[in-house]
Amino acid sequence: MRRLLIRPGAIGDCITALPAMQHLAASYTEAWAPSAVVPLIPFAQRVRAIASTGIELVGVGDLDIPEKLRAELASFDSIVSWYGANRPEFRAALEALGGSCEFHTALPPANYGGHAIDFFAQQVGAPLGQRPRIEFEAKPKRESIVIHPFSGGLKKNWPEVRYRELAARLNSRVEWIAGPHDEWPEATRFDNLNELASWIAGARLYIGSDSGIAHLAAATDVATLVLFGPSSPQMWAPRGHCVSVLQANPLEQLSVEAVAAAANRLLGLL
Repeated sequence: MRRLLIRPGAIGDCITALPAMQHLAASYTEAWAPSAVVPLIPFAQRVRAIASTGIELVGVGDLDIPEKLRAELASFDSIVSWYGANRPEFRAALEALGGSCEFHTALPPANYGGHAIDFFAQQVGAPLGQRPRIEFEAKPKRESIVIHPFSGGLKKNWPEVRYRELAARLNSRVEWIAGPHDEWPEATRFDNLNELASWIAGARLYIGSDSGIAHLAAATDVATLVLFGPSSPQMWAPRGHCVSVLQANPLEQLSVEAVAAAANRLLGLL
């Protein structure tokens, strides 16, 4: 059985779908995913960045599928795609190749009452209650706290001044991380999410906003504290070995004292 998995989305969306994807692993599995997520899918024999495949040309007007791409897609016995599920022309073009095709929505509906991980698991018949796991090279432990003050939306970010006040209150060395375009001069930055996961796992505690990196941290089993604003923790809280969530909406209402107390509680469990 040759199976192709196509999974688009932001980092957190993809990480929450990893248990469902791994459940679908066949004797040969190929995965097409966002370039940043490629290092996080070790169970596939081949992983490619979606942007490198040409899949965006499938089902577009009167354009024919490029011959090389057509041959690649036709070589799979099964295609499971979270890409293009709402595009009838895309679905019809893949189904016309003759193999088995399944299409799934890439995000839970707003009224879904469960967790995103279980939503994706239900789509493919995988067991519920799983948590994503990231394989990484273990590094020496550090007596530090990693803080990631950013996310994909401004409303999900606790104010910068609060994060800096928090860092001053904690009784451990703080190491900041940020993305390539985030303004935080003293932050450490990584180009590879697997290397970032390995580095985060060496800390005593991770603290951050509701973001894909919070899901990455929880998947390494490091103690994780996540600050939620308007998003639903019931649906999007990371699952891990030791995860705690604080929520306020708007997030500015969450006090430094409350976050410092939660961090110290987690540190006391370690």
